[in-house]
Amino acid sequence: MQQPAQPFLPLEHVSHNCRSARFSHSRYWVRLFLTVVALVCMASTGTAAQSSSADAQTLLRKAQASLAAGNFAQAIQTFEQARRLAPDSVEATRGLLLSYLEVGDLTSAVTIGRRAVEHWPQAAQLHHWLGLAYFKTGQNGQAIEELKRAEQLETANFDIHFDFALVLLSEKQYPSAADELQKALKIKPSDALAHVLIGRAYQNSNRTLEAVQQFQIALRLDPKIALGHYHLGFAYASLGKNHEAIAEYQKEMAHSPENPDLVYELGHSLLETGDWKSAVVHLRRATQLNPQNADAFYDLGKTLLLQGDPQAAIPALRKAIDLNPGDPSPHYQLARSLDKIGNVTEAKQEWQRFSELRKSQQESGGMATGRVH
Repeated sequence: MQQPAQPFLPLEHVSHNCRSARFSHSRYWVRLFLTVVALVCMASTGTAAQSSSADAQTLLRKAQASLAAGNFAQAIQTFEQARRLAPDSVEATRGLLLSYLEVGDLTSAVTIGRRAVEHWPQAAQLHHWLGLAYFKTGQNGQAIEELKRAEQLETANFDIHFDFALVLLSEKQYPSAADELQKALKIKPSDALAHVLIGRAYQNSNRTLEAVQQFQIALRLDPKIALGHYHLGFAYASLGKNHEAIAEYQKEMAHSPENPDLVYELGHSLLETGDWKSAVVHLRRATQLNPQNADAFYDLGKTLLLQGDPQAAIPALRKAIDLNPGDPSPHYQLARSLDKIGNVTEAKQEWQRFSELRKSQQESGGMATGRVH
């Protein structure tokens, strides 16, 4: 079933490709923190008044080394020791918050972060990281508040705008997410991932032509950007340009051949263009990769029927009905299939069920599917 706008699906992909790539795997925040700590430590060696204690500075350096080495448990222990010696050390608190985030102890990260922003309410980085901790725990309302505050304190920070957009996207606040990504791209126009995400925000705001432009920019900047061709293909399909969509999906298949959504969308576009033989191959694979995809089973059954194999179509259509009982379309195709094999009694039952579901949709003012039948 083709939709005019794509849900912000790959939150699993976004989670991996955005949050972890930008936060953990790229080690961006660790590098930033280590730079800040190094500068603070150098500046603080001149006067005792600028340092909580020489011992605390020594511990900070040790904790910094542990953090850089990825030894987060040791970093946490050492930052805690430094914080006990220098309770007013924002460097120790920042390092502790970052270490808890890196190790995945989100409860401790939230606890430390709350205390930190109370003590240093003007520290944008602390609000930012607390917002990330809330985001990772699914507390998006609190995450939005913290990221708003971080943005107010530091308006020209690409990563604050980017991470704020991620939260808004996960909340399906697409226009607001697009606004944040526009701000981010003014700061860093060469970030391919930001272009992909703003394209997704546009796609879900029915601004498909603008989405196409953003996906194309992202692919020019990084031809291997994860799911870039997939998103561009979906946008083309939304515009009815199925041949262009197929070309993009096939490019993406070289990188993500086991992505169930990609395989399904490729099969769907092939069905739309009348290439039933190729469509069946991909749609059957889509049902194997995601046995809960009712649309894949529906399209598979419909395609098999179009190929002249109603007997093979029937099990796929029955599965589509099991997965989505409120969708009238599989009943329509199942009735046709049963008619084709001479099972008039069951076919009549399916025609009746199709009629009831369609009437129910019309009376409720809703549409369970964008398909005509």
